[in-house]
Amino acid sequence: MRRLGILPALAIALCAAPATAQRPADHGTAVIVFGQEATLPVPLYLRGKANQDAADLMYLRLARVGSDLVTSGDRGFEPELARSWARRDSVTLAFELDPRARWHDGRSVSARDVVFSFERARDGKTAPQHTVLLRRIESVAAEGDHQVVIRFTQSYGEQLYDATRHVQILPAHLLESLPADQIPGSSFAQRPVGNGPYRFVRRDPGRQMELAAVPEFFLGAPRIDRVVLLLARDPEAQLNLILDGTADALESISPISNIPRVEARGDYRLVPVPTFILGYLLFNHRAYGDRSAPHPILADVEVRRALAMGLDRTRMVRATFGNYSAVPQGPVAQLHWIRDPDMRSSRYDPAAAGRLLDARGWRDSDRDGIRDRDGHSLTLRLSFPGTSSARVHLAAQVQEQLRGIGVGIELVRLDGPVWAERRNRGEFDIDFSSASMDPSPGGLTQSWSCAGLGGSNVAQYCNPRVDSLMASAILATGDAREAWRRVLLAINADAPAVFMFAPTNVAVIHRRYDNVTLRPESMWSSLWRWRVTPGRQIARDRGSP
Repeated sequence: MRRLGILPALAIALCAAPATAQRPADHGTAVIVFGQEATLPVPLYLRGKANQDAADLMYLRLARVGSDLVTSGDRGFEPELARSWARRDSVTLAFELDPRARWHDGRSVSARDVVFSFERARDGKTAPQHTVLLRRIESVAAEGDHQVVIRFTQSYGEQLYDATRHVQILPAHLLESLPADQIPGSSFAQRPVGNGPYRFVRRDPGRQMELAAVPEFFLGAPRIDRVVLLLARDPEAQLNLILDGTADALESISPISNIPRVEARGDYRLVPVPTFILGYLLFNHRAYGDRSAPHPILADVEVRRALAMGLDRTRMVRATFGNYSAVPQGPVAQLHWIRDPDMRSSRYDPAAAGRLLDARGWRDSDRDGIRDRDGHSLTLRLSFPGTSSARVHLAAQVQEQLRGIGVGIELVRLDGPVWAERRNRGEFDIDFSSASMDPSPGGLTQSWSCAGLGGSNVAQYCNPRVDSLMASAILATGDAREAWRRVLLAINADAPAVFMFAPTNVAVIHRRYDNVTLRPESMWSSLWRWRVTPGRQIARDRGSP
């Protein structure tokens, strides 16, 4: 297998020699397998990674972070809807929109669209998770049809990032007359209209979504004319779609023991892609399904610490991922620039875990192997999606290891949508979560701060001291690594979760494509730059529009 390295820019490029064939010979189709269904790929209303991936093909931002993924400062960002920007002062940025940008219905993208999108994004009822991320934006105003001025409440390093990353622009002319809460059930949601390289064609519920290239796309006509997002929830079914040639791409092989099966085919590339994904056992600080009361067991920080010390994360992760995952030392993924390999969070020490539980009154009084206190068993429900083979495998190991310190774990395996609904309602004791995190460490505010309550912070973790440290780190000038280290140490001391895995995906890409770039923060967003190597088209390429 030809080896493919990671470029210093952290984009993974699979490049073939330039082709000399005529343009039609390098067009084609891409069928991508997804484990989740894209049901509502409308920015601000996104739930789940599949919806975000679909939205990233249909909608643009003002600009995107550079391929080096540096989120601080004004350098390296790449134009999208904005062709340029300038700093007026320490708290003001002015963006000049590209006049060539069009909505898929032919209307020009205007400053009115940008102002409208930010207004909706900053509305806590519409998108509470965005409200946290955009809280330092004071105002967004139009100056003419193609200029937008964004003013911030204070000076800090990630102003440009906050102005460009969190909001994909929506069409004001189609949505401003609709109340925000009616958009998910609207005709627009059924047939979204975007401004990106691909337009919505149709969705077959429970099966697939189809997108078509926009030949007039102002940044360049895509050569992949047709994109099919093919649903297969079961990892084995996903792999079979690759092995029988139905699909062209898969974000990650799971489990890794299937890698030799793909290698044996010979017509697919295997590409390791470091990720922003973080898997963790999330402890609910509130009672199961009742956010008005503290959790009767997990509200105790000493119990949470004991549970963390009862798990040999290194052994479990190695058994599940082999060499394709790191054990995170806090709420950071492999690609975060604040990641410190020398930091240690929970250590594996079952004897110390037992002493902690003894001290909190949890003892095995009836000698059934499970601790109890005041007539209540130390038994917790662990919820996880059955569609995640890694979490299915790890959950069984968690159950086994925690039983070793006298903790009972009931495994609650759920269908993906049901799992997500229960998680969002707080109906769990421990949730086996997996998040595709924001490239900026400032994104930690969504799940690990008091400001995130009501949004992504479904476990209701809130420590004002952590919030204060986080605010200082976000506003730090120069190298903020030490400030972020203090944040991570404080979170780890609270043990709101056991941070289990930070994986490297092993992506599968058909070899007939070249000029392929996979971006860790948005895997398929550069697909419009791909092409089919002339002379290597297959039947579905020739049948493309």
